[in-house]
Amino acid sequence: MKMLAARELKMLVLAGAATAVAAAPSAAAAMPFLSQSRKIRTVASTVPASGPAAGDQNPYGVAVVGRSVGDLVRGDVLVSNFNNARNQQGTGSSIVEVAPSGKAHVFAVVPQPTLTPAVGLTTALVALRSGFVVVGSLPAPGGMSSAAGAGALSILNSTGHVVETISGGDINGPWDMTAVDNGSRVVLFVTNVLNGTVAANGAVVNKGTVVRIKLSIANGQAPKVLSNRVIATGFGERTDPNALVVGPTGVGLGERGVLYVADSNGNRIAAIPNALQRTRVQGGGGETVSAGASLNDPLGLAIAPNGDVISANGGDGNLVETAPAGHQVATKTLVPNGAGDLFGVAIARGGKGLYFVNDAGSGPAANSLELLH
Repeated sequence: MKMLAARELKMLVLAGAATAVAAAPSAAAAMPFLSQSRKIRTVASTVPASGPAAGDQNPYGVAVVGRSVGDLVRGDVLVSNFNNARNQQGTGSSIVEVAPSGKAHVFAVVPQPTLTPAVGLTTALVALRSGFVVVGSLPAPGGMSSAAGAGALSILNSTGHVVETISGGDINGPWDMTAVDNGSRVVLFVTNVLNGTVAANGAVVNKGTVVRIKLSIANGQAPKVLSNRVIATGFGERTDPNALVVGPTGVGLGERGVLYVADSNGNRIAAIPNALQRTRVQGGGGETVSAGASLNDPLGLAIAPNGDVISANGGDGNLVETAPAGHQVATKTLVPNGAGDLFGVAIARGGKGLYFVNDAGSGPAANSLELLH
């Protein structure tokens, strides 16, 4: 794999075909998204029962398929696993496809990219309407944070085969990601958590970034990178024996082009204005929208149909709904005493519910995809 210079990512095209998912939330609803009467249903286990990634666990990323292409079925949910069968963090390689009915199968096992030490699929996962799937990897051989590597973004086609890889330069521990998909043009926003983190050996370094990558997708051709730019920096990040790495995680694009970021280390929701067009780097970890109160280590993040920010607490198993003005308008418990159980979240098709992954330590819901509806 050709390593790429900072500010100029190019793609290694191995094979592929094209097509892509949708962007900004719709306008406001009358009441908080989480205040509606809802139940929780376990959809399926996300642990592969057989194959080369059998036993993969610790589900991280969640992405809803918007269009049927190849092996991808509209309305199905993709889930990426961060741990292997030995429960070592930063070593999982499987993406599981789950139907709303509960039927699940392995969509892909992501091979080790050239020049990276391993694979460890993160919460950075998007499914494009074109049929391409983009997933981030932060490998940590042996499950050790001291061995964590910069990783890559792997692009898979609709049959689960890697067709392109983006690495080097500004890609340094891709931790989460969201996409704005307009068919032939796609914009990825990627959080990165390894800019000086490993060398600091547990100390906080304020170098976490958000990278904007613009892709072009032409009919019958693989995506090409049009531009790459760091649009925000200064987020706190550190290694952690339990979480491997703590830093900027979930991202979601709200109204008026504001990108919201779940700042795990700062226990806050941050905002990056004018994220689609920004040419200057936003320093200081963005602008604080809301901090503390019900927030407790926010990780996964999604934008609700009413424009509010939904974030998943890694510290207690709760969801928190934050209005763009900064008010925390609702809280919902998904996993009682669920510290360490929540990661990625995604709004269900039609805005009627929310998918989340549950890494509870035991019981039928352990390592599962669940639906709040």
